[in-house]
Formats: sequence, structure tokens, C-alpha cells
Amino acid sequence: MDWLKVTIYTTSEGIDPLSGRLYGLGITGLEIEDERDFKDFLENNKQYWDYVDEDLIKEKSGETKVSVYVNDNAAGNEMIIAIKGELAALKALDADGEFGRLEYEINGVRDEDWQNNWKKYYHTMEIGERVIIKPVWEDFPAERGGKVVFNIEPGLSFGTGSHETTRLCIESLEKYVKPGMKILDLGCGSGILSIIALLLGAESADAIDIDPNAVGTARQNARRNGIDDSRYTLYAGDILTDKSIQGKLGEYDIVLANIVADVIIALSPAAKKYMKDGGVFITSGIIESRTDDVKTALDAAGFKTVSERRQKDWVSIVCK
Repeated sequence: MDWLKVTIYTTSEGIDPLSGRLYGLGITGLEIEDERDFKDFLENNKQYWDYVDEDLIKEKSGETKVSVYVNDNAAGNEMIIAIKGELAALKALDADGEFGRLEYEINGVRDEDWQNNWKKYYHTMEIGERVIIKPVWEDFPAERGGKVVFNIEPGLSFGTGSHETTRLCIESLEKYVKPGMKILDLGCGSGILSIIALLLGAESADAIDIDPNAVGTARQNARRNGIDDSRYTLYAGDILTDKSIQGKLGEYDIVLANIVADVIIALSPAAKKYMKDGGVFITSGIIESRTDDVKTALDAAGFKTVSERRQKDWVSIVCK
């Protein structure tokens, strides 16, 4: 199996918060190169060495790097997108720039070149009973037997339908979306979930993401799928702190949060505040080992779990 090395540039102070977010995605094998640690080792262990090679010092100098390895396949692509989303969220919280530039490199390949690799991984796929996800470069009938077709041009925003977390949410949307419903998508990424909800018959959707680039991609995807701007409102910001966004939201039949465990835990009280009586909260992006933590937080926020489903190491919890 081929692997891709993803190197993230940060600082010594950024190692712990960055590692925590990577662990939340299910990445547990990290390779860390920290110049400060190397210098501390040299300074505090002089009794063990007489000479340090200059090439080694040069290799260890510069920015702190945290590297991970992902499969060179569709799942690996989705993981890279998830990593990018976490970097954007961490950067938004780092007002003082303490964690460095939080940019990444894939085996030295630039983002614009990386995007060209998507076509070899992504093909039309059917999810659940009614949803078809079709890359724009493939031909497929616009409708077939009552199914809805979501057209997408895969880019560097999380959510193309191939990841288990996204599939679990789509299958729940098929079950719960009814005509006339209003949807709130927290951490919308590419907009795939809220747009599919609209294609399935929801009346309108509001979608929020902390990354402004994700909001732009979601708008493009909505228009690509014939969704009028009047039905789909997008916000860039943090629902927990941005009062201007909070004041524009209403009450919703379905709230979506396909993010990571820690963010779902933090969002749970806010999600309940924006839900109609009997509303449904669809969560996903939860690595299996964090399931109990999320369920405890949902229970504390006043939710009742109605289903818990798994695909591979990922869990989706639906509650009311």
C-alpha cells in the first residue's frame, strides 16, 4: 500500500493543541521534529558527546514539524481534507499566532497540484436508498427512480461523500428529512449535507463554518446543484462566540454536526437552543473511543439518543 506523508508546520507551543486535534480525527501515529527539544537535549546532555555534526544541526533547525502518514487513496484524501479543516479551526482560535503558520505539505506537492489527483479516486457512488453523489466529470442521468443526484467537484473542503462519517449522516437525512423542514448545518465544510437535505425536500437551510473558504465552496456546490440562494444561507464564523450569527438563526427541525467529538461536545447546548420541539440532532465524525464522552455531553444538554450507528471506526449518534 502506498502512503503519503503530511507535514504540518507549527511551533513548540502548537504541538499539544495540534496533536489533540489530530487524535480527534483518529490519527495516533505522529512524527514530531522540534528544534527546541533538540537544543535542550544538546545543552543538558553534554557529558554524552564531544562533537555534533553540522548537517544534523542544520536538519533540526527551523520550524517545528508534526508529520502524519495517510493512505494514498480516497480515504487518505478525505483525511487530508479533515486535517485541513482542523488547521483552519485551530488557526482561527490562535489570535496571537502562538502556534505558527499551521500550513501543511504533502510530500512537497502544492495544493493546486494535489487537486488534480482527485479524479483518479472519485467516481459516482450511491449512498443509502435515494442519494447519488456524482463528480462533475462523470456522466449520469439527472434523476433515476426517485433518487436525487448531488453534483460535486471535489476540492480541498471536507465532505465528498466517500468518508464514513458523511455517509452515516446522509443515511440519517434520508430517514428524517420531510418537505418543508428547516435545517441547520454546523461545520458545513463543502455543504454536502445541508445541500442534500434541500435536494431531499427540505424547505431551507442555514449553514455555518469557521473556515471562510469552506463557506465559498458550499455556495458554489449549492449553485452547481440548482439550489437558489434564497433557500440556502451561509455564515463564516463560530456559532459559540459570534453574536451577529447567533442573532440571525431561528429554530430548526434538523441540526447537523459532522465534525469531531470535542466540537460536538462543546456545541451540544447551543444546538439544543436552536431546535424545535421534537427536533432531530444528527452528529457524526466521532471516533469510536470518544463515543461515551459525546453521549454523556448530549445527555447533559437534554438530548435523548434514538440511534447509534457505526462504520469502521466512526460513530454517528442521532438524538432528539
